[in-house]
Amino acid sequence: MSERKAVNRYYPPEWRPEMGSINKYRNSHPLRDRARKLDQGILIIRFELPYNIWCGGCGKHVGMGVRYNAEKRKVGNYYTTPIFRFRMKCHLCDNHFEIETDPKNMEYVIVSGATRKEERWDAEATETVEATDAEEKKRLAADPMFRLEHGSTDAKKAQVHKPRIADLQASQQIKRDDYALNQLARQKFRGEKRSISARDAADKAVMAKGSLSVPLLPESEADKKEASAIKFKTSSTSFDDYQKKKRQCIQSRPLFATSSVSPTSKALSLLKAKRKSSVNLAKSK
Repeated sequence: MSERKAVNRYYPPEWRPEMGSINKYRNSHPLRDRARKLDQGILIIRFELPYNIWCGGCGKHVGMGVRYNAEKRKVGNYYTTPIFRFRMKCHLCDNHFEIETDPKNMEYVIVSGATRKEERWDAEATETVEATDAEEKKRLAADPMFRLEHGSTDAKKAQVHKPRIADLQASQQIKRDDYALNQLARQKFRGEKRSISARDAADKAVMAKGSLSVPLLPESEADKKEASAIKFKTSSTSFDDYQKKKRQCIQSRPLFATSSVSPTSKALSLLKAKRKSSVNLAKSK
């Protein structure tokens, strides 16, 4: 970034090397607008919140990692380490809050304008191993009696946690062969892929046979029971046999149609006609 700025820096035609640097010629600071309060000992920097906080003005939550343009200034020293204070404005309201470095505890402390969201935990409460701090390391190196007591305490802790450590080591031993675990996983995925491919091929065949355009749902036990309960009426002969019999029936018919009226039906019709004629003559007389 600095090289790009140095290469692309513009020098006006009236500038000469004996006039000094380009910043001196322009009467500007190299940090430009970030150094506008440098005479007050304040430098504008980009500050990122180290933990979650509650804003004191609006009361809303501001998450860890949110960045602000903060005013940085030195407020003191812890031995030879400087203590810096950062002042920034909440992006949700007009409230300003200040955060200060704490070199002694290697921590950031909220001075005003906000409260920290308490998420710190105790190692003993969570049953985790707590790392030895710097002061304890110094005491272990300087005090033989303390080192002896510390060693006996560690031995007692080891005896208490020995079964748990053995269980953890056994579980890690089971998962140590990464190649075998990967092989099992790949075999499982391949089997599932084959079954899915076979089901898709069967569904496509059914859709093509029935000229269906809607996707088929997976088959269930209820569908199997319902399908087995349905009975379809089927013919004992095939379609070709049916066509053959129909053709034989057509061929066995006479070429010219015969009268389908029987003699008895003819006599009955004549008798009805005579009766009708006699009735008509009687009415006319």
